[in-house]
Amino acid sequence: MSRQSLEHSQGTDIDPISLALTQNRLDDICRQMGWVMTRTARSPIFSDSHDFSCFITDHEGTLVSQADGIPIHTGGGGFTVAAILSAFGERISEGDVFVSSDPYAAGGNHLPDWVISRPIVTDGQLIGFTCNRAHQSDIGGGAAGTYNARATEIWHEGIRLPPLRIVEQGVMRQDLWRLLLLNSRTPDLMDGDLRAMVGSTRIGVERVNDLARELSVGTTVEFIAAILDHGERRLRSALKTLPEGRYESVEYTHTDCFEEVDIAIRAAVTIDKGHATVDFTGSDPQMRGFKNSSLVNTHSAVYLAITSYFEADLPRNGGAFRAIDVVAPLGTVVNPRPPAPLSMCTATIAHEIGHSVWKAMAVADPERACAGWGKSIHGITAGGMGTPSPWVMYHWNTLSGSGAVKGRDGFNQFGHVGTLGGITMHNIENYEQRYPVQFVRQEFRCDSAGSGEFRGGTGIDYEVMIGEKAEYSFRGEGLIHPSGYGTNGGTIGEPGRMTLTFDDSAQIEAPQYGVETYAPLQLHALSPGGGGWGNPFKRDAKYVLRDTLDGVVSPEAAETVYGVALSSDRREIDLDKTNRLRDVNTTADA
Repeated sequence: MSRQSLEHSQGTDIDPISLALTQNRLDDICRQMGWVMTRTARSPIFSDSHDFSCFITDHEGTLVSQADGIPIHTGGGGFTVAAILSAFGERISEGDVFVSSDPYAAGGNHLPDWVISRPIVTDGQLIGFTCNRAHQSDIGGGAAGTYNARATEIWHEGIRLPPLRIVEQGVMRQDLWRLLLLNSRTPDLMDGDLRAMVGSTRIGVERVNDLARELSVGTTVEFIAAILDHGERRLRSALKTLPEGRYESVEYTHTDCFEEVDIAIRAAVTIDKGHATVDFTGSDPQMRGFKNSSLVNTHSAVYLAITSYFEADLPRNGGAFRAIDVVAPLGTVVNPRPPAPLSMCTATIAHEIGHSVWKAMAVADPERACAGWGKSIHGITAGGMGTPSPWVMYHWNTLSGSGAVKGRDGFNQFGHVGTLGGITMHNIENYEQRYPVQFVRQEFRCDSAGSGEFRGGTGIDYEVMIGEKAEYSFRGEGLIHPSGYGTNGGTIGEPGRMTLTFDDSAQIEAPQYGVETYAPLQLHALSPGGGGWGNPFKRDAKYVLRDTLDGVVSPEAAETVYGVALSSDRREIDLDKTNRLRDVNTTADA
């Protein structure tokens, strides 16, 4: 199909109200695609936890809307469409649908995230793509459930998908469909999930076509270009509020999945006339384990870290990203050479990249600093493989606490940086019906959050019994080492812990990374807390009381950490003693 030139006319004035309505319409289409996915997907990883993301690009693959989903999925979405355009060029037709995943060959972030992309063709003209990136329950490889912590090369992690045309002019490629299902331990789940993804992008195309026919194709193309230009102007204006200069930071991961080793992610953020350059030169070489970050993932992590530093209404599209350059030296942990494994990268190293950028920007503007988020410990339990009823259960409910910012406490049980809260908690009753598990405990963890004038988010105290033999993929980045750093006088959150207790009462500490098979057991996890912001003794005493009543802060910590003494029944503030404690602290600081 011949694609017409879609250059934006710079001389045309566009009504800002119409432009805003068009942006909102596109965002709403993304949300509609998401609703279709949650209501039709077969795996609870989608219907319950929303581990997928819908987005729209222009005809060149530039991200226009990412209104529904997880930013680590969507920020680099344009790379996927660019790979399709490179592979198929003029041979893209109305009714085609593409599937892809590979980080090295298809613009993917990691192998488990498959992208369904559908061209938007209106009146014979290609104006964009609707896409759905979703984390599949199982894609083969060396471990059930997509995460092989023993992987040392990408082939250990599952099937690799270059850009493939799965539907050709409206006709399903049944040969490719059978190939995909054959490479999954859970083919029934994959069959339903892929159909949901295909359906969601179809709804997206229909809605965008409706918009384009209302406005005309030419006007729609013009508006999309103007939306991207507006995004660029907004981010450049935000960056100009920071003092110009070069700001450096470092964040570490403390294991390569096989042994304790400090691996540095070094970021230098240069702010210059409304432009940001994030340079990872000096970061350590790629590691043996599966936590290397693909280049697409690194870009996504940088984009979400910078845009989340500013106002919530800041456009997060490819236009805004024009104001950011990323330097990621080849062969490093943030841009590995193939065949390095990297399936863990959307959680780690994305989390560390986000932290390193936030730390650098906090040097430029400490008031806007975000404290560190507790790193993830949620692993996977899979069973029934080789039977008619295979199952894969993600322990989402062990998510950690996020970091505080000035004016707001961190969020409790919130997830890793790459999600920015986009992952939702699954329903316990639903899980007990689906899987051979029984929940014993799920409650906020006491005294896990970093203290501060604004408290970090608390982790979770989680206990579940698994009633049959199963395989466990451990991904405990947040175990052992505290990770939710404090800022502006706030303290670091507590590290996580995970223990396994067997029927004979034997108990072991769960490995930080690994793939193991165990008989029935009881899993007990304490997830990490986020860091605090500011001096804890400046925290409003009534909030400290509230936290003690909620069981998030102990009465002992209220007094020793926050300088807030409670009455004998622990339901009111002892004002006299509190004033004395805080006076002593103020004097000591002086």
